[in-house]
Amino acid sequence: MKLHMNTVTKGALLCFFLVATVHLGYAQLALEKVEPKVAIIDFAMETVDYGTIAQDSDGTRTISFTNTGDAPLIITDVKSSCGCTVPSYSKAPILPNKTGEITVKYKTSKVGAFHKTITVLSNATEASKKISIKGEVIKVSE
Repeated sequence: MKLHMNTVTKGALLCFFLVATVHLGYAQLALEKVEPKVAIIDFAMETVDYGTIAQDSDGTRTISFTNTGDAPLIITDVKSSCGCTVPSYSKAPILPNKTGEITVKYKTSKVGAFHKTITVLSNATEASKKISIKGEVIKVSE
């Protein structure tokens, strides 16, 4: 006795396999979520220590950083906590695995200890990053 599949059974099996294949495809897409590319700012140092510095001497320091992410890093602003600290930075995007610099100039005309902050704003995963500036300005005898 030969068994033959009728047309309805063949259609039902075909429909089942088609639906199963589509669901398997969606499951595969869910497993392979593509992570968005991000910029990560990694500073060589988070505190710039001037140590003891002579009054009216050059208060310029450079802070290096690397973009350790996989998207271009764009610094949108660098703000200081007072007018005595003047930051400057490149407006060009920093590509992944490349380095950049922020230059900070502290006005050394006032004698005494100081502790200031600059805030770096960017498109990095940590959008706002604080860097400390500290030291002591001393009067040099003439």
